[in-house]
This record gives sequence, C-alpha cells and structure tokens, in this order.
Amino acid sequence: MPGYEGYLNNRVATLPEILRDDGYHTLIFPKFLEKSVIALHMEDDHYVKDLPEGWYSSNGYGDRMLQYLQEWKDKDDGRPFFAYYPFSAPHWPLQAPKNYVDNYSGRYDKGPEALRQERLKKLIELGMIPKDIRPHPVVADDVKGWEEMTEQEQKLSSRAMEAYAGMVECLDHNIGRVTDYLESIGELENTYIMFMSDNGAEGAAYEAYPMVSGQLMEHLGKYYNNDLENVGNLDSFVWYGPRWAQAATAPSRLFKAYTTEGGVRVPCVIRYPSLYKGVHDKTAISETFSTVMDIAPTILELAGVKHPAPIYQGRPIVSMRGRSLVPWLTGRAETVHEPDAPHGWELCGRAAIRKGKYKADFLPFPKGTSAWQLYDLSKDPGETEDIAQKEPEVLNELLGLWEQYCEECGVVPLQPELGARFHEAVEAQMKEGEWMEYEYWKPGGLKEGQRHKFVRKIVQVDDPRLQQNVMAAGG
Repeated sequence: MPGYEGYLNNRVATLPEILRDDGYHTLIFPKFLEKSVIALHMEDDHYVKDLPEGWYSSNGYGDRMLQYLQEWKDKDDGRPFFAYYPFSAPHWPLQAPKNYVDNYSGRYDKGPEALRQERLKKLIELGMIPKDIRPHPVVADDVKGWEEMTEQEQKLSSRAMEAYAGMVECLDHNIGRVTDYLESIGELENTYIMFMSDNGAEGAAYEAYPMVSGQLMEHLGKYYNNDLENVGNLDSFVWYGPRWAQAATAPSRLFKAYTTEGGVRVPCVIRYPSLYKGVHDKTAISETFSTVMDIAPTILELAGVKHPAPIYQGRPIVSMRGRSLVPWLTGRAETVHEPDAPHGWELCGRAAIRKGKYKADFLPFPKGTSAWQLYDLSKDPGETEDIAQKEPEVLNELLGLWEQYCEECGVVPLQPELGARFHEAVEAQMKEGEWMEYEYWKPGGLKEGQRHKFVRKIVQVDDPRLQQNVMAAGG
C-alpha cells in the first residue's frame, strides 16, 4: 500500500538529492539500507564484509565522518557541505566499550522509579516542567516491579541501564569529535547543527511477548552470554524494558511505538548562534510546537534552495508537509506552525491528532482503552486526565481533522474507530480478489523493473478519496 512500502519510494525527493543538485557536497555515514531487514554496513555502494577487530559502531561512524569532512576540507572546491550523521546507538542490543559502561557502575542500583523521581525533580529545578505537573503513572504490567525482583535480577537490570548510559556517553564523545574538528578549521560558527532522537525511549519487553518470547529467548540463550559480568559486551544481547524507559520519558505517557507524548515528544538541540542570537534567551523555555517534518524545510531555507515539487527529474513528487523553523528562530514569527494547524500520527493501530493545546489519543488494549481519549496538554502534559466526556465538541472536531489527515496521507486504519469515512471507503474498494498484494520479501521483489511480477493490482478504484492513494505496480 502507498506509504506502507517499507522502503524509500520515488514519490519524494530526498534532502541530500536536492542540496546536491544545488551545489552542496553531501555526506552520510553510516549509510542506511532501505531494502534490508538486518544490520548491514555499506560504503561507496558496496557491502562491508569485514570490520576491524574491536570495531564499535559509534567510534567507527565518528572515524568515517571525520575522514569525510577532512576530505571535503582538503578538496577546497568552494562547495558547502551537508552531513547526515545517524547512529545505531543507543538502540538495543545494549553494548558499549567497557570503559564507558564502567563509568556508571552502581549509578542505577536504586532502580528505575528512583531514577524517574530524581529526573522529575531535576526537570522542575531547571524550569523545564511546572512544579505542579502530574506525571503519567508508569505502565509496565508485563514485567516485574523492582521490589518484586530477586537481587540478581535487580543487578542485571541496573547493569543493562549502565550499558545504555555507556552507549550514550560514547555517542556524545563522537559528536564532540566532529564539532571539535569543525571548530579547529574555523567552520563551527558557520555550521547549522541539529541533534535529535527519532522517537521516545525504547520500552519494549520482548521477554513478555508471547509471539516472540519463546524463540527469541531460546536463541539468545544459545548464542549470547548475558551473565552479569558480560552485559554490555559484544556477545551479550539485552534491552532495558518499560520501567527504565519511563524514567526517561517522564512526565510523559508511555514510550516508543506509542502515539502518546512519551512516544512522539523527543529532545532536540539546535546550534547556530548567528541565526537566533539576541532573539531567544538561551535559558528560556518555549512551548512552540514543531515536528520532524520541519527539518527539511528549515535546511532548505537556510541553504536558499527551493523544493522542486511537483516535478523532480521528470517524475511527480509530493510537497513537504513541514514548515521552516527559520522565521521562528529569527524572531519573525511567534510560532512555527499556525496555532490551529492539525498534526496527526499513526502507527500499528495507534493514533493521535492534535490542534493547539488539545490532543486526542487512540490506543488499543491493553495499554489503552480502545477508545479515543482527549487531553489538554497546556494543563496536562502527562496525559493523565481524559476530558473526552467534558469536551465532546472538541473531540468531535479533532476526529473530523483525523479523517482529513487519513485522506491526505493515505492512512490505512487498523481499527474501525480510527477512520469512519476512510475505513468505509477502504472496505468498499478492497473486495475479495481485489486486494493489492506485494510479496516484497521474495528474491527479486525489490528490484527495479521486477516488482510487477510480485504484485497483484487493484482492479478498479471508483472512490475519489482513494484514487490519490493507489499506486500501480512498480510505480
């Protein structure tokens, strides 16, 4: 289905492509694999078959990015650079060089709730959250509480958190290596830097999921060593679970993979003093809403480059949905988006729609109620009080905007509650024998010019609400 292919499609022009066409020198390391489901590394369009002894991804990525920047500097051809520097860390498996992990030995021995309370207190002291905030309660019924664990289980759990912290420190070190180099060549003040997380903290408890726990735990027991003294090493494979995750996302609700604030509200750091100097106090807290979709428009405006939509290299492409941060950063605008602009999210049957201070969430059981819930984020950023019954008009307005979002973005609802009009339209079109099947996982299924062999097309599309969302095979 369009929008759900699982690989980068040709209905967009990527940011590096656009910048390259306008004379930028573009860099990325590590190179991502849009058609791979396992961890593979590529460089210069070739698979890296062998990695050096003792190689660790964050250090390796740092080495390569420094190399690329040094090559750019030595070439000195007058072209500015755009660099994308994504890390594998701190995704599970939680592994880091021992010297980093050992820096946090004993730091988390009081458990995740103690850490959560400590961080909430610090956030209040820094003025980053209100003193009277209501943090969302921890939701982790699928795993043991800290007090229910044996002493050995507590040690293993806290050691996993130590490994996570070691990964973050190593990541930070390698970001610092790059910024130090830019400073050494006089380019730091001339470089716009944005650092952010791609989602809320990872809180999955794979050991508690019936569909994966049996085979997964058997595999880990056979091929990995998760003894206490080995956690964090190359041959260990651990994650830290929902309680530590909610120590990271507090006061927000839940974590990664959920459309609640704990899943979609993430830290972001921007550095480009010449842009906002004298406009934004570096200690000020702003409640201005922004989204990951604003990154590309921001960079293009800073570069003085126009997005090529609706046509790029002879093919139709979609326009960007985001807005540039530049007017807000420079003080020309009070907000990034219009106050009444709606914003939607959808993932795995979970959904959210937001307009201004109001946000509606839909979470299926067991983490949610399988009904739309409404929150006033200006008063309740922790999403603790459902006001759907008190404000039915607001909820109905948001649900109308949700329908609009579904139609604009091609959302395929997995629950009837997630889209009445769109859901009815899908059901009317997807009759028996007319579902579009794409067996992309079969050998050759992702090769250009071969995709049509693995696709069964929809015979006919009559509903205009769906026409824009149907892609012919190989399109």
